[in-house]
Formats: sequence, C-alpha cells, structure tokens
Amino acid sequence: MSTDTAAAPHPLRIFHIDDQQVREVEGGLAMLAGHSSPVAQTGYLWIAATREAFAAQLATVQQVLEAQCGQHLVDLHVADLLNDQLPSHCDYTSQYDLLAFRRLAAREPVAAAPAPERRGGLPVLRRIDTRPVGFVLFERLLLSVHPDGGKIRDGYAARLLGPGGIDPRAKVARLPTGPADLMLRILNRIVDAYLDLRRDLTRQLDHWQAELVDPRSRFKDWSLLLAARQSLAHLSEICEDQQAAMQDWLDALETLPVPQAPAELRRHELLLVRARDLLEHIARVLHHVQRLEANAETAVQMHFSVQSHRANDIMRTLTVITAVFLPLNLIAGVCGMNFEFIPLVHKTDGFWLAMAAMAGIAAVLVAYFWRKRYLERSR
Repeated sequence: MSTDTAAAPHPLRIFHIDDQQVREVEGGLAMLAGHSSPVAQTGYLWIAATREAFAAQLATVQQVLEAQCGQHLVDLHVADLLNDQLPSHCDYTSQYDLLAFRRLAAREPVAAAPAPERRGGLPVLRRIDTRPVGFVLFERLLLSVHPDGGKIRDGYAARLLGPGGIDPRAKVARLPTGPADLMLRILNRIVDAYLDLRRDLTRQLDHWQAELVDPRSRFKDWSLLLAARQSLAHLSEICEDQQAAMQDWLDALETLPVPQAPAELRRHELLLVRARDLLEHIARVLHHVQRLEANAETAVQMHFSVQSHRANDIMRTLTVITAVFLPLNLIAGVCGMNFEFIPLVHKTDGFWLAMAAMAGIAAVLVAYFWRKRYLERSR
C-alpha cells in the first residue's frame, strides 16, 4: 500500500500523513474510491494532482471525496480549480475551504533553446510563472491542484519522504499536524520561491537604471520599458490578491470555536502563528515588487532629468558662445559701415588694432564666463 521513499514524478500523487510518518499511497484514486469508509482513520490524506490530471480524473476524484469526506466539490469550485488564469481568492462551504493562490516562481525550463533576448530589458520578468495553485481543505484531506509539472508539489514531497528532507530525529515534531498546516507550509514554499528571483530582478533593474542614467547612451527600448512597468504592476496586483486571499482565510479561521483540549488548542495557535507568518512573507514580497516598480518609474524620471540637464548644458554653452561673439560682430559691423570718415579706416595698423580689441574683448568675456562656471563641464 505504501512506501517510505520518494516515487517517480507522477501527474497525481497521494500521501498518507500521521503523527509518526509520511507514506505515499499506491494504487491511485481507484483504491481510495473503492473504500466505503475513510482510509485516513488516523492522520490525513494529501491528494496532489496536476491540472491536466485533475481534469482527466475529475469523476474519480469526486468519488474519492464522497467516500473519504462525505461530500464532493461544487461545480463552480471545480471550474475555479481548472481555470489557469484564476486570481488568488478564498471561498468556503460548510464542509471544506477553497483557496486559489497564484505563485511567483521561475518558469520551468523548456527543451527548446530560448530566443536571444534584447539588451537593456528585464527578461527575467518574462520567465516568472504566475499560474494559480488550488487547495481544497477538508477536515482529514487536502486536495491540491498544481500547474503542469508539479514542481512545488514534488519538491515538498521529496522533503517529506526523502532521507535528505526532514531530519528523522525531529520528524515527529516537524511533520504537518493537519491539512491546514500542510497547506500553509506549501504556500510558504510558493511565496519563498520568489526570493530566488529577487536577486535577478534587482540586478537587471540596476543595470537598466545605469543604462538609462548614462548620458552617453541612447536608450531606445521604450517598448521594453513599458512592458516591464506593466509586468511589475501586474506582479504587484498578484501579491495584493495573495494577501487578500490569505487574510480572508485567516479571518475565517479566527472565527472558529477555540478548542478546549490542550493539544488541539496548541495546534490551533500554531496554525494561527504560521498563517500570520505567511502573511508577513507575502507583505515582504509585495514590498519588494512595489519597490522595483517605484525604481523603474524613478529610472524613467532620472533618464528624462539627465537628458534635460544635458540639453541645458548644451544651451548654456551655445549661449556663452553667442555672448562672446556678439560684441565681436558689433565691432565688425561698425567697421564695415560705408561712411567716408571712420576712425582707423585709413590707418595702416587699423586692422590689427581692431583684431586686438576683438581678441581682448573675447578673452575678457571667456574669463568672466569661466569664473562664473558657465563653461564648466558637468560630470
């Protein structure tokens, strides 16, 4: 029926978790659907399926839920779980809770070689996978529907089952105490997966800022800039939806009656602590995404400020040159008048006297403007 080692990746995996161990159930959904009484007499079940496997075996999944929990999923909730673009939200019935949670993680690599990326953009934004993960929470069963590949599911399953996962000496204390605790731990891994992208996002945005601020560069990728700003705004909306969904679920959890038994009371309190900690992690991710969005906007404003300052420097230099040559043009214009009697016109050294006066005036004006720092080059 079970094994204590991690199995090969499969579109649908079933785990039985109790206070002592984690076992992967063999036989699939057909074995669970054939039991008229719940299999998880002690502990609970975790059914983790990809979205394609859930759609292909929906009827069997409904039979399993009816046999193990006494109720099947509502049709609208089934449509939510099958929706690949569903925003994060929380819903519930009298028998189960539904939580859809969009993730921010690196998209799984594709076999084909990626197309060359244009320099100066934020290509990492195009590699973020924002597809939702659906959770259906019963009292003794957790159903999770993952995007194709199930990277989050297989990673956490390997942590539970593999010898390199949870320390066997602390395994009893660190195993999830129930379906809600298991869901929160998976959600915590989903949120923390964004931290792997944070360094790449920050580094690429810093490079982009340097390119925008550099006065010698000619930034032309305005379409990439607009797409990056829109992507960051979209990520911010996703984080806000995550925060709202978790807050709704936490509010519903806090309205439940407080258990009286010490063990159950401790589990309830630890569940509240873990939920609040997850909300704090989501808030950190949201803060970072909003800071990146603000940095992108600041980079654009700095770019236009640099260009404006550069244009001001050019106009100041041209103004100084015009101011230097204006008296020289005046002298040349006066000397070129068609009058018969003009001083210095009939003298042999008149030309050189005029040139000396023009050179002296130009030198005085240049020295004056240099002293006023009108000709100073901006760094």
